[in-house]
Amino acid sequence: MAKLSLFSLANLLFALIIFQCVISQSKLVTGSPLYTDSRWIVDGEGRRVKLACVNWPSHIDAVLAEGLSKQPLDAISKRIVSMGFNCVRFTWPTFLFTSDSLGALTVRQSFQNLNLSQALAGIEYNNPFIIDLPLRKAFEAVVYNLGTNHLMAILDNHISKPGWCCSLDDGNGFFGDEYFNVDVWLKGLNRVASMFKGFPNVVGMSLRNELRGSRQNVDDWFRYMQQGAETVHAANPNVLVILSGLSYDLDLSFLGNRSVDLSFTNKLVFEAHRYKFSDTPTWANHSADEACGIIQDDMTSKSGFLLDKGFPLFVSEFGIDESANNATDESFMNCFLSYAAEHDLDWAIWALSGSYYIRQGKTNTEETYGLLNFDWSDVQNPRLLQRISTIQSPFKGPGLPGLRGINTGQLTNTGQLIFHPSTGLCVIRRSVFELIRRSVIAPLTLGPCTHPKALWSYTPEKTISLYGADFCIQADRPGKPGKLSNICINPDTKWEAISDSKLHLSSTVGDGKTVCLDVDFITNNVVTNRCKCLSDDTTCDPSSQWFKLIKI
Repeated sequence: MAKLSLFSLANLLFALIIFQCVISQSKLVTGSPLYTDSRWIVDGEGRRVKLACVNWPSHIDAVLAEGLSKQPLDAISKRIVSMGFNCVRFTWPTFLFTSDSLGALTVRQSFQNLNLSQALAGIEYNNPFIIDLPLRKAFEAVVYNLGTNHLMAILDNHISKPGWCCSLDDGNGFFGDEYFNVDVWLKGLNRVASMFKGFPNVVGMSLRNELRGSRQNVDDWFRYMQQGAETVHAANPNVLVILSGLSYDLDLSFLGNRSVDLSFTNKLVFEAHRYKFSDTPTWANHSADEACGIIQDDMTSKSGFLLDKGFPLFVSEFGIDESANNATDESFMNCFLSYAAEHDLDWAIWALSGSYYIRQGKTNTEETYGLLNFDWSDVQNPRLLQRISTIQSPFKGPGLPGLRGINTGQLTNTGQLIFHPSTGLCVIRRSVFELIRRSVIAPLTLGPCTHPKALWSYTPEKTISLYGADFCIQADRPGKPGKLSNICINPDTKWEAISDSKLHLSSTVGDGKTVCLDVDFITNNVVTNRCKCLSDDTTCDPSSQWFKLIKI
């Protein structure tokens, strides 16, 4: 039998590692509680479990999981699985579990009270079993169905009084607001934690969504969030306890010099949110590249620093308006995805819903941030699903197959992916057979990040080399395909991350000018071009030239 080269062996190992990572995440044993191990969420055997979740709202006026008038419950759960998610952040209003009159109201009665006759008819057709259940039992039925489909659930206390969230003056923003009585809130947390103690797929509880408003302050945050955490843990020690920050969950910076004091360990997770509208002035007044650099620095200073302090960070909301085809939305998502991939974050995208029964007084309204279309029958934006697919699986973490220190001779360096957030793909090397068969001259193209030829090494000499081989990426003249060379000492084989965003990979060609890796969106070939969007031009779109080296 022919002897495998180091390069062939590296490809084989990488393929096996990626396969094992994907399989381990897709066959999660939700009967085992989750824990924390430094910045990682792990199962009972210490193996990393990455939360790749979607938000499913159930906190609005009708107090029922959205979409049940459009599609059968089990079909929706199976759709979530088919989109690559392993969990659902399932929202609930406090009063559902503290007001016995509301909790005892049937689904039929709730919809009749809101004059939602069309939605009620849809529920009777698609989910007749749920129509006369009390609202609490209906909530429980959804959580149970998620479990039968091997989906983990994070139960999120989204608001107190059922309705759309959030505004500064809705009475739900901070402890002591009109609808945010601390004792009632603690009662609700206790009831939900106790009620779902026997549900093995309920792996976490988020104590409160988007704290905000004029009352918010750090001292009360510590006082009451610690009470809430102890309440949940006492009632259900199996679940992760997830704490949100201030200012619409953008800010956890106060944890930089002050620690949460709890009686339990290995269960604490922090959560943060980020949207384009979280930073509207930044996107409006700066180029995309400048804005991305500013926002990534801000994310690190306000929440990302917690990873270095040894806590998991769950970005429990992010998303874009999928109906707008807006360049700024695109830049935000590219910027966010590069950050999420670099730090291998746990996350939940907003939102599953393609529509709502009622939202802010309007019935049967569309959710433009929804992954599903209006009638919940299909994906609204397949391209967005492709872009987030790469971050649905873990890149690294305890108990997972890894590349560091593989006992294969020279293969001891950490590998990297060259991630292209605009497409959700990675730079891969075409095989010699493909180059000959298809008569193409571009050795580099974009492909799935799980491809065995997607693995590279970024060396101390600043070369980007094929993992386990002596070939490196070489820049060429603008508009020409990137090359592979076995001479890796010249300036055109040295690559650096430049610009405010650090997402341009640049090199110097023979005329002394700087070029950047780029993508020809027609062919998906990786080429080199003059670096673009490095100035303060707010109209320039850098998406084709944004790449991120991701350690695995």
